[in-house]
Amino acid sequence: MELSVYNIEGKDTGRKVQLSEEIFGIEPNDHAIYLDVKQYLANQRQGTHKTKERAEVAGSTRKIKRQKGTGGARAGSAKSPLFRSGGTIFGPRPRSYRFKLNKKLKRLARISSLSYKAKNGQVIVIEDFTLEAPKTKEYVAILSNLNIENQKSLMVLPDVDQNVIRSARNIQKAKVVTSNGLITYNILNAKTLVFTESSIKNVESMFNKQ
Repeated sequence: MELSVYNIEGKDTGRKVQLSEEIFGIEPNDHAIYLDVKQYLANQRQGTHKTKERAEVAGSTRKIKRQKGTGGARAGSAKSPLFRSGGTIFGPRPRSYRFKLNKKLKRLARISSLSYKAKNGQVIVIEDFTLEAPKTKEYVAILSNLNIENQKSLMVLPDVDQNVIRSARNIQKAKVVTSNGLITYNILNAKTLVFTESSIKNVESMFNKQ
């Protein structure tokens, strides 16, 4: 797949970049994508949920009524889950939701999501750039020049550029990552992927090594 390279003014530079078919042109594996996104969301959970069980509820353990002769069920404690303010039966306990996936499956999920974006025409390539200072206005102008200012966008840089990252962090629909921080969830969560020329090379070399 061949894409045109644009500058930050949104104009075609006349250069072309060839996307690797092994990364941007495979048949996507939906189940691999599902597992990778599921793992990412599960790993975000704190798992600090907790309810008090029968032994942890404050209250007296005195038998609240006699065993027989009341015409109702027998009851031994006000902390019983059957009563109001009693303990919770099988309530949630603190635990970790994290689970592991092997590297080959995570690689398959990432290149599958990249292939989806490429097939849908949601990949833009721009020439390498930098900003002299963190300026949100300048980053918004770049998005506007590319006609994606009202879309969720993911900018992929070859290396950490604090000026670009800080320029985008106050924009709700814009996110900036480096090529080695590219994950399936962020790829699918964005409407448009914006790669710099160098980041395309980094992504291809990174996935070809795995």
